[in-house]
Formats: sequence, structure tokens, C-alpha cells
Amino acid sequence: MTAFQTGADVFFVLMGAILVFAMHGGFAFLEVGTVQHKNQVNALVKIIVDFAVSTICYFFIGYTVAYGVTFLSNAAILTGQVSAGGAPFAGSGYDLVKFFFLATFAAAIPAIISGGIAERARFWPQVAATVIIVALVYPVFEGMVWGERLGYQAWMTDVFGVPFHDFAGSVVVHTMGGWLALGAVLILGARQGRYNASGRVVGIPPSSIPWLALGTWILCIGWFGFNVMSAQSLSGVSGLVAINSLMAMVGGIIAALITGRNDPGFVHNGALAGLVAICAGSDIVHPIGALVIGAVAGCLFVMMFQIMQNRWKIDDVLGVWPLHGLAGAWGGVAAGLFGLQALGGLGGVSLGAQITGTLTGIAIAMSAGLALYSLLKATIGIRFSPEEEAQGADLTVHKIRANPEADIIGG
Repeated sequence: MTAFQTGADVFFVLMGAILVFAMHGGFAFLEVGTVQHKNQVNALVKIIVDFAVSTICYFFIGYTVAYGVTFLSNAAILTGQVSAGGAPFAGSGYDLVKFFFLATFAAAIPAIISGGIAERARFWPQVAATVIIVALVYPVFEGMVWGERLGYQAWMTDVFGVPFHDFAGSVVVHTMGGWLALGAVLILGARQGRYNASGRVVGIPPSSIPWLALGTWILCIGWFGFNVMSAQSLSGVSGLVAINSLMAMVGGIIAALITGRNDPGFVHNGALAGLVAICAGSDIVHPIGALVIGAVAGCLFVMMFQIMQNRWKIDDVLGVWPLHGLAGAWGGVAAGLFGLQALGGLGGVSLGAQITGTLTGIAIAMSAGLALYSLLKATIGIRFSPEEEAQGADLTVHKIRANPEADIIGG
């Protein structure tokens, strides 16, 4: 029975890893549908390359930074005696599939950033940023919250009586990604033609609403692996997480539909805002609380996207700061509200701990984003030339358009 339980846990976490891995296809198509046609190929290549680079960096460095576990120290790897059963090969390789699962989370950070800096960021400097972020920046905060690094959770417990609660990463993943992206966007500047000489907004329409919608559907489906399988064991799985994810998603959709006045981009991203926000407290809040959390996140995304684009003149192409950075921060704080027994939750949380943990994530991400992209800008450069940007990233970087056959026929 022990062997059966271990095997079941391995399969459970593996299915979660596969579902979150599939979400990266959602990131890709959400960006493909939002950017101009001349940048669609670049969007696809960026996401898959970032995933590959992230996996390597997380395997050799990031996972060790976060949890103190290194696969390189295992004698079975060095000798090739995998069948010896030494960790991490013991327990049907549970540690290995856990790494796979957590690596898909780590790779989500550059995928989030990609949407904010789309259409004008150079390819290789962003790959360099991915290396630093996934190897060092993200794992530090991940280890503080989900590991035992720097004594952070012990300190939180001493101060507030309970640790910072982030079940599936509203703050650890999404807030970090969104605020890192904001730093990158501010350093990079707006796209050419986004604002005219008088400062008025110039509309740049998405290239494909169907591709955008497909990206959202893929993300929504995979999100149930992201949230539910964060239990990381079959015995810990909870139907509450599933229903709360569902309720937050539909709350985000309806709120964005109303607030965004039927705009399809807002509607589809509203679903994602709700899912981002529920990650932290999906295991402790009441389904009605989850509905409210998702609805607030949907409204927050729509309003702040419009404010940052129109009033603040910050050109975040996919709106990743309001979608991940702000909705994620709201989710972290909301877990401390709706997780309380007085509001129908299961308890065991503190609003003070949730606010403190969320602000810690914001501070680390924002400072790291500004510092990293300022350094890259000052050294190797991070932006296309005006001519390259006008031509588009597809031809500038990859020497091919999204529909090359049509180009040949047209020529």
C-alpha cells in the first residue's frame, strides 16, 4: 500500500506538471492574439525558449536556492546507478516530478514578463534576464514562502501567530511576475506610435481575437492543475480548491464583462484575473468568498489597465501588471480576509501576515525588475532600433513571418 500511495502521488503531481506546462501554450497564444501580426512568430518563440532556459536554470541553480536541494550532489547521477534508489530517485522519483511541477511555475515568470514587453524588446537580452530571474530572483522569494529560507516564515509566525499563506502562488508567482514586468516596461518605454506628440493614446488593435481567446481557454483549463495539484499529494487534494477556482474565474468574467463594456479582450482576461487572485486562498475561503475575490480582481484589472495606458502612459501590452501584479496582490490580501472564519473561511490566517507577505513580494520584484533591466539597458541594450521595431520582431529576429506561404503568393 505504501508503494501504491507513493506511485499515486507521483502520478498526481506529474499530471499537475503537465497541466501547468500546457498553460505555457496559453501564454503563447494569448500574446499571439494581442500583438500585431508582425510580432506573432516572436511571441511563440519567446515562450518556448524561455521555458527551456528556465528549466535548465531552475534545475542547476534555482531549485537549490529555493529549497536547498541539488540533484548534482546525488551519487546515482554521477555513477549512472539510477536503480540504486537513492534520493531523489527513491519513492518512484517523487522529488523529480515535484521539481518538474515547480519548474513550470518558475517558467511562468518570464512568460508573464514577455507579454508586458512585447513588440519592442530584443530577444537575447530577454533570454539573459530570464536566466537571472529564474536562477536567482524568483527562487529567493519562493524559498522564503514555500521553503524554509532566511527564516522568513518563522519570523512571520513569531510576529503574527501564523505564517504567510499562499497556497498556489498569487503572490509567489503572479505578483512577482507582474511587478518584475512593470520594472521592465518602465525601463523599456512605450512602443513607437503608441502615444502621439500631444500624448494622446493611439490604438494598436490586437491581431487576432480568436487566438487571444484560445490562449485564455488553455490557461483556464491548465489552471485547475496549477491550483488543485498544488496540494502535491493525492491525500491532500481538495475539491474546495477546484470549486473556488471555478467561482473566482466566473466572477472575474462577469465583472470584466460589465466593467469593460463587452470588450472581448477584457472579458477573456477577466477570467485570468479571477484565477490569479484565488491562488493564494483557494484552499481556505468559502466559494462565495471566491466569487467575490474573482469579481474584484476582474474589475481591478479593467480599471487599472485603462488608467495605466490612458492616464499614466505606461505601455504594458498585455496588461500583465494589473492582471498578475495587482490581481495577485489582491489575492494575497484577500486570503487574509475571506480566509477568516468570520467570513466563512477555514481560518488559520492573519490579515497582517498577508499584507506583510504581499508587500515583501512586491518590494523584491519591483526593485529587482528596475535594477536588472536598467543594468541590461546600460550594457547590452534591451530595445529594438526604430527600424527594427517598425519592421517587426518576426523578420528582425527570426527572418520569417507568421504566414510565409501567403507572403510568397502575395509577392
